[in-house]
Amino acid sequence: MHQPARIGLVSISDRASSGVYEDKGLPALKDWLGAALLNPLTFVERLIPDEQPLIEVALIDLAAQCCLVLTTGGTGPAPRDVTPEATLAVADKVLPGFGEQMRAVSLKYVPTALLSRQVGVVRGSCLILNLPGQPKAIKETLDGVFAAVPYGIDLIGGPYLETREEVVKAFRPKSALKPAPTGAG
Repeated sequence: MHQPARIGLVSISDRASSGVYEDKGLPALKDWLGAALLNPLTFVERLIPDEQPLIEVALIDLAAQCCLVLTTGGTGPAPRDVTPEATLAVADKVLPGFGEQMRAVSLKYVPTALLSRQVGVVRGSCLILNLPGQPKAIKETLDGVFAAVPYGIDLIGGPYLETREEVVKAFRPKSALKPAPTGAG
């Protein structure tokens, strides 16, 4: 039996949050996670403008109830891009490897990945990752970094996330693997 998991999804965009255009970040995140994870999932969604205090409040609220929070948008160098600042402001620990790897993955596709300021942090027993804003880039980034997410969540006390290996194979040391169920129930 797969453990249920609550995942927070935050799309950060002035224009999408005000209705200028349809948000594509939240559907892209839900589609990818739904395809990748075997666990029963509950998504808690927020669509908010690029305002650091609002982002911080959303992250604090979601981290208190979710094992994983994924943000999309607001990670570039533009003046209104403040997602990394908000994320770092609420962090207990910074996991620099996530930001480094997310940029490395994106550099395979676009040279402007160097402009990204994505971060990965822990708040309490929640992992928070900043992802790019475009659906294609969200998928590429998750494809490139998600293998480390389930074990990271194990280490901070979250549920045991199980993946569909044809989408992404979670990596765990042998000592952290749960035994496969035996027999038919």
